[in-house]
Amino acid sequence: MNGRRPGFFEFVSRLPPRIWLQAALGLIGFAILAVLGFAVIAGGVAIAVVILLIYRLRAWLAALFTGRSVSQPPARTDDRNVTDVPYEIVDRRDDKS
Repeated sequence: MNGRRPGFFEFVSRLPPRIWLQAALGLIGFAILAVLGFAVIAGGVAIAVVILLIYRLRAWLAALFTGRSVSQPPARTDDRNVTDVPYEIVDRRDDKS
């Protein structure tokens, strides 16, 4: 070594084949786990979408057989007091300030 410190690539090139094999298998295992993890997340989203579609289908079928519209919620039945209030439109273009 002539008293100098070996560089990173020189150090890595001197590793035994067993270490290279373990690193390659570890990298392959990591890639498999990443793909499986993505598949689990995508599967969960797909299940959530199917549940949502089943819920909406059930509401649509219920509305179809009862004759009620799906797009509009049912009318309110509670008594609310509505008060008419006079209003005035102010045009700001006439302001001189």
